[in-house]
Amino acid sequence: MLKILDKYILKKFIGTFVFSISLILAIFIVFDISEKLQDFIASKVPLKEIIFDHYLNFLPYYGNLFSPLFTFISVIFFTSKMAAKTEFVAIFSSGTSFKRILRPYMIGASLITISSLILSHFVIPIANKTRFEFEDKYINTNYNTDEINIHKQIAKNTVLYLSNYDNSTNSSNLITIEKVINNRQVYMLKAESMIWDSIKQLWNLKNVFERNLTYTTLDSSKNKRNFLFKETHKLSPTKELKIDFTPKEMIRFQSKIEVLPYFELKQFIFKEKQKGSSRIEYFEVEMYKRTAFPFATFILTIIAVSLSSRKIRGGVGLQIALGLVLSCVYILFMHVSSTFATSGLAQPLIAVWIPNFVFSIIAFYLYKKAQQ
Repeated sequence: MLKILDKYILKKFIGTFVFSISLILAIFIVFDISEKLQDFIASKVPLKEIIFDHYLNFLPYYGNLFSPLFTFISVIFFTSKMAAKTEFVAIFSSGTSFKRILRPYMIGASLITISSLILSHFVIPIANKTRFEFEDKYINTNYNTDEINIHKQIAKNTVLYLSNYDNSTNSSNLITIEKVINNRQVYMLKAESMIWDSIKQLWNLKNVFERNLTYTTLDSSKNKRNFLFKETHKLSPTKELKIDFTPKEMIRFQSKIEVLPYFELKQFIFKEKQKGSSRIEYFEVEMYKRTAFPFATFILTIIAVSLSSRKIRGGVGLQIALGLVLSCVYILFMHVSSTFATSGLAQPLIAVWIPNFVFSIIAFYLYKKAQQ
């Protein structure tokens, strides 16, 4: 049962958070419009699509992205103002412990964290799909992948190799397809180039060389090599090929993974591991961050209350400045640890949660100090 103190603090918490996050989103929209206005005009983008396809889906993404940071700033702001008015002196004088004061803060942090988890795993990916389709149609029209020496598993025991890929033409040069069973090559295809046929939904290959191998098992007791093989070759100027690989797999990484809800993302990562993708760490970091980042709300809330619940020399400004510094350090720490994971220097799960672990220690220290 919430008491008067809980309702009072919780009302200030949620009210300040909603106001601050709304303000920063409004500023973001103004800057985004100023940056993309020329693109909108040049592409003659309908106003309806700008509002509903772009900015309506822009708000939940960035609102959720900055929610832990602005939870922290909001708590610092209104709590330091309460401390400056000596409200906490009266609360402590009534016999209320610091641990009890944390209760409404944790309720507020829980509401924000649960909302953030639902948004991160299920709502925002769907919103991102519409937003990225809009951006790819009107803004990122010249995007081209920088991947080279691309390997994709397109079927069981079958690997596709591309030397490069051109997104603008949906084409590639120097193609190889190899099928290996029991460590023996049974089929190989090489082509000078291939280009996507959007009407037939298949690839058109040029200057194709194919090699088929068949194996015959011999009596191993009489022969050092217990098999013989026969190979046949085929040359073709052109060939139509339908495989489990389409241009969609070469679009922006963000367009591939940030549009996938939790269960679809897990399935996507599983398939990419089977295909031997070089970006597995990137995909796993995205999945783990969707959980780790919202939980930072609890940690940053405890730090904020511990820092700002006592009246200090320097006033509210100093406490807000200290809060901003800690927030920036946390975001930088999260970015660096994620970079370690995507570079293969650390396990994605560990790397993503390291900032929360370190700041949990800081939160515990400040909490103990605030109780004194």
